[in-house]
Amino acid sequence: MNWREEGVRFACQGSGRCCVSRGAYGWVYLTLVDRQRLAQALGIPTRQFTREYCAKTDGLFHLRDDGPDCRFLVDRRCSVYEARPTQCRTWPFWPENMSAKAWTAIAAECPGVGKGRVVPVEEIRRLLREQRASTARL
Repeated sequence: MNWREEGVRFACQGSGRCCVSRGAYGWVYLTLVDRQRLAQALGIPTRQFTREYCAKTDGLFHLRDDGPDCRFLVDRRCSVYEARPTQCRTWPFWPENMSAKAWTAIAAECPGVGKGRVVPVEEIRRLLREQRASTARL
């Protein structure tokens, strides 16, 4: 973890680039808690949310991919921001993004990398734990 021991700068710039599908790698996977939280935000039962908004691939629920943009992206803003899934809340602090090489690639796509406040290493570790716990529940 040496390259980020001092933390890294990151602040969402609202570009919506992270909300655009890139095929199977662009799916937003959902735990039961994610589906419950989103259903509550939309004012519908979890079962209805799952039926209307989700698909299941290899036994894992994910948001249905009806186009290149996330269905909740409206005017480059997340319309369910407070209820957004764990995968979205922890971006870009995912285990697979934490090598220097991967971070450089993320920075080329995400205008928030290198901007804003320094996210301390303790917060990065917490977000990584949250992401890992989420994927373990899938």
